[in-house]
Amino acid sequence: MTTKTIDFSRFSSLRIGPVVEVALIENDIVPQGYTIVGSANNLLISPTPPPLMILSKQYDFIRIENNRLIIGAATPGGRVVSFCKKHNIAHFEYLSKLPGTLGGMVKMNAGLKEYEIFNHLVEIRTESGWISKEAIEYGYRKTSINTVIFEIAFELESGFSFERLEMFAQMRSNQPSQPSAGSCFKNPVDDYAGRLIEAVDLKGKRVGAMAFSEVHANFLVNTGGGSFEDAIYLIKEGQHRVLEKFGIELQCEVVILDRAHLT
Repeated sequence: MTTKTIDFSRFSSLRIGPVVEVALIENDIVPQGYTIVGSANNLLISPTPPPLMILSKQYDFIRIENNRLIIGAATPGGRVVSFCKKHNIAHFEYLSKLPGTLGGMVKMNAGLKEYEIFNHLVEIRTESGWISKEAIEYGYRKTSINTVIFEIAFELESGFSFERLEMFAQMRSNQPSQPSAGSCFKNPVDDYAGRLIEAVDLKGKRVGAMAFSEVHANFLVNTGGGSFEDAIYLIKEGQHRVLEKFGIELQCEVVILDRAHLT
């Protein structure tokens, strides 16, 4: 089995985590007992993570085939946008403001408001072969996918929109520039996690080098040298205060990887 040494304090978007030997997935062979990390854009990795694996560059590709857009699961979203711009392909403009690779985006049905990855998805390829969209349960920022994705097939439509590209840029203009894992909590039905965090006086709250951003309360940011323990403390404190004041159980959008508990 091929491995790769990754320093997650540099590799992950939250800039937290140890130096770990990570297994490489090659030729559709998935090591058993390992957790896939993708590009680590919505992960909080503990000092003692479970065994981890990542797709090799073999799965970083884009091609047009049988009137479909086929994208490897290790392909960065930014590369997809560039390809679609060059070939006048519609519906992928929002990826310009979403970090990460396609596999992770599909797994969590990533998106911006009503623009979601599943809107134009046709099927995915896993160890079990091709699985149609209809066979997958999915909703707001979640899916029933619990296996490694190798590649994804999307509907192919022409009409790249520079207007939508600008709209998505404006939608993300209020995001903090400091390292983060994106939105910390999922938005409850008919409400916003950022509003709730601010309402319980946690906006700007700092523990060690971790803080709920003063720019956007639902972003847990690393101000420099932040720790796993301080991040966990703030996440739990946010959930506790919101539950106590509003009776709402905030669900974590950040995935926590720790031997003690996989979230």
